[in-house]
Amino acid sequence: MNIKRILKISLWACFGLFLASCLMLGVAYWSVSASLPKVDTLSDYRPPIVTTIYADDETVISEFSQERRILVPISRIPRQLVQAFVAAEDSKFYQHRGIDLFSIVRAALKNLMAGGIRQGGSTITQQVAKSLLLTPEKKFSRKFKEAILARRMERSLSKDDILFLYLNQIYLGHGAYGVQAAAENYFDKNVGDLSLAESAMLAGLPQAPSRYSPFHNYEKAKTRQIYVLNRMVEDGYITRQQADKAVSENVVIHPRNERQIPGAAYFTEQVRRYLEERYGTEVLNTGGLKVYTTMNVAMQQAAQLAVRSNLVQHDIRRGYRGPLKTFDSDRQAEFLSKQEAIYKQPPEPGTLVEGVVIGSRDHRAIVRIGRFTGIIPLNQGGLAHKLRVVDRGQKVKFVGERATTLPIGSVVQVKIKQSSDTEMTLSLYQEPAAQGALIALAPHTGEVKALVGGYDFNRSQFNRAIQAHRLPGSAFKPLIYAAALDKGYTPATIMLDTPVIYRQKGEDGTETEWKPKNYAEKFTGVTTLRQALAQSYNVVTIKMLQDIGVGYAINYAKKLGIESPLNRDLTLALGSSAVSPMELASAYCVFANGGVLLRPVYITKVVDRHGRILESRDPADFPGGPDPDQTLINQFPRRVISPETAYLITNLMESVVQDGTGYRAKALQRPVACKTGTTNDQKDAWFVGYGPRLLAVSWVGYDQERSLGPLETGSKAAAPAWVEFMRQALENQPVEHFPVPDGIEFRPIDPATGLLVPEDASTMTVEAFAPGTAPTRYALEAQQPQAIDFFQMDMEE
Repeated sequence: MNIKRILKISLWACFGLFLASCLMLGVAYWSVSASLPKVDTLSDYRPPIVTTIYADDETVISEFSQERRILVPISRIPRQLVQAFVAAEDSKFYQHRGIDLFSIVRAALKNLMAGGIRQGGSTITQQVAKSLLLTPEKKFSRKFKEAILARRMERSLSKDDILFLYLNQIYLGHGAYGVQAAAENYFDKNVGDLSLAESAMLAGLPQAPSRYSPFHNYEKAKTRQIYVLNRMVEDGYITRQQADKAVSENVVIHPRNERQIPGAAYFTEQVRRYLEERYGTEVLNTGGLKVYTTMNVAMQQAAQLAVRSNLVQHDIRRGYRGPLKTFDSDRQAEFLSKQEAIYKQPPEPGTLVEGVVIGSRDHRAIVRIGRFTGIIPLNQGGLAHKLRVVDRGQKVKFVGERATTLPIGSVVQVKIKQSSDTEMTLSLYQEPAAQGALIALAPHTGEVKALVGGYDFNRSQFNRAIQAHRLPGSAFKPLIYAAALDKGYTPATIMLDTPVIYRQKGEDGTETEWKPKNYAEKFTGVTTLRQALAQSYNVVTIKMLQDIGVGYAINYAKKLGIESPLNRDLTLALGSSAVSPMELASAYCVFANGGVLLRPVYITKVVDRHGRILESRDPADFPGGPDPDQTLINQFPRRVISPETAYLITNLMESVVQDGTGYRAKALQRPVACKTGTTNDQKDAWFVGYGPRLLAVSWVGYDQERSLGPLETGSKAAAPAWVEFMRQALENQPVEHFPVPDGIEFRPIDPATGLLVPEDASTMTVEAFAPGTAPTRYALEAQQPQAIDFFQMDMEE
């Protein structure tokens, strides 16, 4: 066979193979292309983006997301950043039509020489197709589909459209999707503020975000940055001088501040629950909602600090509960050896660490932390006050629940006060066992300004401000007093604070007796309603409840916003029915708001990713009228008691501060109305009060109900948190007085009789009355006090 024939056959064979390949390619294209997703869906690009929660001043307080992505239009992305990504990832981007054959061949050869996949030949367009329209599987079929889609995308989208998709979709490490999230992650900047050096460092990340992470591998990130800058020079985007300047720039890696306000977790969790219930988990985590809340950042932080500080002080009063554990000498040496590997330097001041008690000298416990030594003063107050260090092997001695001794070898938790190589100063620490809650509302709007549901959200997500139902004790009394005022009582009504016995037969015929008493276990006899509330007399409240009727009082409380079941007996007067702190706050808001009920609200507006208002409390946001589903505007404010009754209760509770159990609130030196609450055996302590612009509820108790300790009343256990919070919250606010309704009448009366006296009488006091309820008789005309005592009972029965 001659050469010509061989060449001819070879040519025909090659031509046949070419035709066969074309036919196979055509068949493959025809079979695959029909099943590919439509490229025009990219025009409605809706990736998962962050839902952002804002405080009342639009400070970002939290975020919820599946992928932390913040969409930015291409017009807001600096051209140098765009050019850096193009130079690093696809230098022929502006020339090719979706596929760069030269890059594919080059990558194939390099991968063949390396014996594996070392380089990809995908263009930016192909990467977008893979990310948004295909699965990430590593198969030839996927690459084939990717190429087809890339060609289609180039026909239907502009280059800027493709770059918009790419720069917002790409993963750049540490949970950041897109260039805006990455700019915040690494430099704590908006993308528009990035320098050339920072832009080049970001553009070096797509190839391997973890390997080139500026957080973990700064040198590798720097090497990659230099590569990107050189590519930009080669492609003519920047000059060599610009590149050299960027290389020499000291790029500071500045992690973004976590968008979670310290101490706001209980509030934001309440908002999250509402959003999840209303819109669903997927919309919450991917929908890019903007949620504007009522929280005031300064108040929230003040509330959290007040609750924590108050619980720590209560815990100190209760005493040290003992060491975490005790070690023999062998286990102590092993423990300290492990610590030496951890603590190469003395722990910083403020750090909480565990240490081992190794001895004592001069009323100071000596504690080892690794190779470092610290001392705890034992006679300067705090948890360590009057503790004694005793020999190893002795047991910890207790007085009640308070430890009085620390055996050598005790493992204790301490806080570093002063730190040095020679000797550290420490304080004994233990997390408070009791819990607390604090709610602050703006009474005229119902807006929740601060919400603390416990000592530490990270340890317990149970929100005691909303989810806990506890006995309110005497904090419930103002609701009974308000009901009585609407039944004809006045602040000057004379009552008899005298003993009374209630007898009741059970189903088995057994008779029981109830002898209610006051907290001080004594009776004062004749007293006015004002004095009875100021001193929180139990018996007077019980007698008053019996007179107005338990059913009437329950309906009255429901009208004020109490939703929990209430006991239908006289113990209701003493707060024997459990309510949540939020319920009690809502009821007191009626008094502070002049008799108008407003439900507590956390959210003022919800906006979707397109700027459409989903919910709002402002009717002006809906010029055509709101849809019924836009419920935030539907707070149904309604008058439930008269302005006069609301003012009289407020005025009575001002006396609780000035002359009664709420005396701690006088420290604010401004008008406030307050009430304490303490339950049997001091299991719950309350302090509820308000000024003209702000109301707060403070509660303290144990999750598993038990006594807070002797004398741990509402005034001692709960009031300090309330006072400290209000002091900070109102610090820069002008002093205001409660507004007085026009119908309120002020008359000079004799507090011993409740009747009128001349204005110059030595015993005169000015009392407030609702219209038409002031006394008309003078004290001199009366033969005896007009005391109301409905329980003069025959004790011999």
